Amino acid sequence: MSQGFDYDLVIIGAGVGGHGAALHAVSCGLKTAIIEAADMGGTCVNRGCIPSKALLAAAGRVRELRNAHHLKSLGIQIGHVEFDRQSIADHAGNLVSKIQGDLTNSLKRLGVDIIRGWGRIAGTQKITVSGDGSDKTITAKDIILSPGSVPFVPPGIEVDGKTVFTSDQGVKLESLPPWVAIIGSGYIGLEFSDVYSALGCEITMIEALDQLMPGFDRDIAKLAERVLITPRDIETKVGIYAKKVIPGSPVVIELADFKTKEDLEVIEVDACLVATGRIPATQNLGLESVGVELDRRNFIPVDDRMAVLSAGEVVPHLWAIGDANGKMMLAHAASAQGIVAVENIVGRSRTVDYRSIPAAAFTHPEVSYVGLTETAAKELGQTEGFTVGTSKSYFKGNSKALAENEADGIAKVIYRQDTGEVLGVHIFGMHASDLIHEASAAIAKRESVHTLAHLVHAHPTLSEVLDEAYKRAVTI
Repeated sequence: MSQGFDYDLVIIGAGVGGHGAALHAVSCGLKTAIIEAADMGGTCVNRGCIPSKALLAAAGRVRELRNAHHLKSLGIQIGHVEFDRQSIADHAGNLVSKIQGDLTNSLKRLGVDIIRGWGRIAGTQKITVSGDGSDKTITAKDIILSPGSVPFVPPGIEVDGKTVFTSDQGVKLESLPPWVAIIGSGYIGLEFSDVYSALGCEITMIEALDQLMPGFDRDIAKLAERVLITPRDIETKVGIYAKKVIPGSPVVIELADFKTKEDLEVIEVDACLVATGRIPATQNLGLESVGVELDRRNFIPVDDRMAVLSAGEVVPHLWAIGDANGKMMLAHAASAQGIVAVENIVGRSRTVDYRSIPAAAFTHPEVSYVGLTETAAKELGQTEGFTVGTSKSYFKGNSKALAENEADGIAKVIYRQDTGEVLGVHIFGMHASDLIHEASAAIAKRESVHTLAHLVHAHPTLSEVLDEAYKRAVTI
């Protein structure tokens, strides 16, 4: 243990990133404590990835069992399908409790001290913990900040948690309003539209930008819109923003043109989900005590090693990971950053390869991607002097997808034409979130399509859509 300190490492925030950092720190022989003021597991376990996946699993089954046309094509007939909203909500709640307990127990089992309260920096290598009406100060050779993020609510939108709410309340599924407005068509809005539409709600999706799914590759977004939105009970309003949202029965939403700000119409709905992204939870962390200023978007500035920066210079023994540093707001990215921070703490230089970190939306079918979009790849090509190639393959040509009668889908590979290096892969289709990891490994190793085209995939499997895309890249 570091001489003269209470701990080798103290982590503020016990979300997925903090938890991963703590486990790795113990494996590196560091005496470790973790401070948490709210729920162990943070957003992912309590209000994000975990409960939303439980809702999507249940809602997906309902959608599947009610799709008489699809079942009939497989030779199956099912009578009336019923579900119980509270039981679906309980499934999500029970899963949260289990994973939260598993996470806490894993820390205790490894000897990590769990300190309950609000942790803030009180000077170099010093932390004050407030809780139960008292403060205590502890010291640590190194400190990792992992405070996470909270939903962003734009100006003019009033949230009451019942009729107007964010994903934090949405995952509790306390009601199934007949008509729900969803503000935002990113992965949170898409996933909730999947759940609500499967369980019988009518949806109006409001997107301020000039196209739906603005963060996704355009080829993927176009097909996803055709499958996930158009045939379902989802009305879309694009290039339009919610200027004002007033909770109540009904919820009143004033809509305006995003570019001109001209008032367009007022709609009244039963509920409104605000899915407009997330912002860092970086207030009241005591950063001023060590001379650190947040950037203009309130993220904690860090270098590639996860060391906190002040005016561009490294602050010794202070690190920040996860949503709070704004590098990549994904739970598994936070875990990767936590491990990298610990590696650097123990003197092993390591950085995060963001290009190889995959992401997914767990809709039915799923969307996944890793690396660059075609637009971003072309911009990089202009800067570095190479041309970009793309190849596509379709689930409708895949034997396994045809056997399942789930042939809506596409895999798109983006690569350098000179070296064949894979720059990005985007998949829309059945089990896309699982298929993407082969591509993630390829990008991590900077593999070429010329090499990947000769890999052998099991037949018949969905993974052959990537095999086909790699082969097409070579023969184009």
